[in-house]
Amino acid sequence: MKSRMKQNSLALLAALIWGFGFSAQSMSAEYIGPFTFNCVRNIIAFLALLLIDLAASRFIPGRRNMFQLDGAGKKFLLLGGCACGAMLALASFAQQLGITVGTSAGKAGFITAMYIVLVPLLSLLLFRRKPTLLLAGSVALAVAGLYFLSVTEAFTIAAGDLIIMLCALLYAGHILVIDRFSPHLDGIHMSCIQFLAAAVISGAGMFAAERSTLPGIAMCLLPLLYAGLFSSAAGYTLQILAQKDADPTVVSILLSLESVFAVIGGALLLGERMGVRELLGCALMMAAVVLAQLPGASGETASS
Repeated sequence: MKSRMKQNSLALLAALIWGFGFSAQSMSAEYIGPFTFNCVRNIIAFLALLLIDLAASRFIPGRRNMFQLDGAGKKFLLLGGCACGAMLALASFAQQLGITVGTSAGKAGFITAMYIVLVPLLSLLLFRRKPTLLLAGSVALAVAGLYFLSVTEAFTIAAGDLIIMLCALLYAGHILVIDRFSPHLDGIHMSCIQFLAAAVISGAGMFAAERSTLPGIAMCLLPLLYAGLFSSAAGYTLQILAQKDADPTVVSILLSLESVFAVIGGALLLGERMGVRELLGCALMMAAVVLAQLPGASGETASS
């Protein structure tokens, strides 16, 4: 039980970091393209975690950095890290492209968060992992809460929305890839390779399709540092640690609370008002989280 509470706390912290970091990407979009933004933020995240990994192996007795792994360990790390990095790079680009094509930010956030539905669905189709009734109910509550939080206009499907749907599928795949590799890999090692792979893929897109400049990158250095150090290095590493031996559907519900924290952040930092609709959405999301934590929701016993 203590281990589960610790993992849930890590997922909540990741959601908090992501929720308060939405402004970083919108601020940077005025100066650089999405490939450049993702490339630079992932390079920052990789370098930060690499330094942490090297320092930890030096000062923590018995800990090895990723360069000290044996041949089989390095190959498995590269496989898991590159798979996660590829899914992350493609999902991030699809989200930004969908917004650029014309999807509103609120609707994009709602559709992206549909990974909370896709994760248990893909788990059932691919791994025959059937969700419990409690967990299915919590997913339904979360979807309703996200709708009230994110969608204020008439819900219609446009070209940008279809791209965001692809983004949600890719994020669901990202969660499931982490679920397969995280029990067997060190979280910091896996995050390092994930960000390196995502930076390489985003960098290829940057050189092929964008003409971002160093002055443009310098203009949004602070948002890039937040996105790299906190949203990426801290947030995604917390996600990997939270998913270690945990039910991916439960973790996905906790991570989707980033929408709640984004609304709260807007109210606290930007003076945005929270109406009845937003408050109802937050209440439904919190109810979904509580339901997902009840004994037996993820198929575990109360004493686990």
